[in-house]
Amino acid sequence: MLKVFPRKGVIRFRKRGKFNPRYIGPFKILEQISPVAYKLELPEELSNVHSTFHISNLNKCLSDKSLVIPMKKLRLDDKLNFVEELVEIKDPEVKQLKQSRISIIKVR
Repeated sequence: MLKVFPRKGVIRFRKRGKFNPRYIGPFKILEQISPVAYKLELPEELSNVHSTFHISNLNKCLSDKSLVIPMKKLRLDDKLNFVEELVEIKDPEVKQLKQSRISIIKVR
């Protein structure tokens, strides 16, 4: 399984992307480059990502078919970060403080 990062650039959605999957895959190991680097067989959706990874970015996969997440449901950029899209703005609100106003917007 390959580790993906639940953040988009510098901006974080939620604290740690609580409900985002941490690992995608499983992928077949093509060869061991060094004791800490492995080359994986990646699908077409990840063709822009380099196929060699450090062992810290990999996780051993148990062959449970229910845990496999299809790649078509996930949108990843070239640095393996999730691409998140705005669905709708639900409840815009302005909070009035003593000398300033803060816009509070709920986004789905």
